[in-house]
Amino acid sequence: MNAPAIQPPLSWGDKRFHTWNYEMRNEFNNKVFKVMLDAGFTCPNRDGSIAKGGCTFCSARGSGDFAGSRRDDLVTQFNTIRDKQHLKWPTAQYIGYFQAYTNTYAPVEELREYFEVILQQPGVVGLSIATRPDCLPDDVVDYLAELNERTYLWVEMGLQTIHESTSTLINRAHDTKCYEEAVEKLRKRNIRVCTHIIYGLPQETHEMMLDTGRAVANMDVQGIKIHLLHLMRKTPMVKQYEAGLLRFLEQDEYIKLIVDTLEMLPPEMIVHRLTGDAPRDLLIGPMWSMKKWEVLNSIDRELRLRDSWQGKYWRGA
Repeated sequence: MNAPAIQPPLSWGDKRFHTWNYEMRNEFNNKVFKVMLDAGFTCPNRDGSIAKGGCTFCSARGSGDFAGSRRDDLVTQFNTIRDKQHLKWPTAQYIGYFQAYTNTYAPVEELREYFEVILQQPGVVGLSIATRPDCLPDDVVDYLAELNERTYLWVEMGLQTIHESTSTLINRAHDTKCYEEAVEKLRKRNIRVCTHIIYGLPQETHEMMLDTGRAVANMDVQGIKIHLLHLMRKTPMVKQYEAGLLRFLEQDEYIKLIVDTLEMLPPEMIVHRLTGDAPRDLLIGPMWSMKKWEVLNSIDRELRLRDSWQGKYWRGA
């Protein structure tokens, strides 16, 4: 571990890390929440154009288990999810989150149809578009750059790990260089990038996981989502679990990994997520992950106990 940075603990509201909620209130002076959508896309890692079977951890809904139902049109999905959230935050604004599968895996004319209809909904202040780094042809990036001029835009991409041995095990079907090139392509157009990583992937050690976190800290990305690996029924990873390639992280172990990672992230990097949910009826483990607020409170407590904060050991790229 590097020597501490010479600066006092930073504070983002009542947190010791740069939260998404803090950033949204700073940007829009209001509560902003993501409305999770399923536009009916597939994935080149499923349909055979790049590979088949998908990433081994990915559910049948393409990581969109809490998104709207693809049986409904996008406006119906948006209204249904918005109305539920509105009960808690009646004056909130929204970001349309195209979450399920690969949301740039279609011709630009089709993407334009999907994205524009959500931008037209009352209260929408931006879009967040989840995709793969190998699904960003030039004409799609041109359209994203156009959107970026008109609205508050994020492109979210799953790196998951920098280790190619793990990438092979999880059938990611692209290498880390592909990811880095996609980031460079988006950043040349000034498009915000949020990198997704997963802690607890098969056969990864504590240090391997931190290597991934450290790599993201040194990328030109503006946000990060750190996911705890959830093993879900009917995913290819079940066979890897049964073969002994996977062990579940313990709660305390995960909390320490998260705080170790926060300490080395640049202070300006926005932390979109530090854990996640899986549908209870699909989850095989770790079962402690269902106690989401307990996990988040434990992260806050560990930061206080260490007298630590995001960026404490950040030294720059």
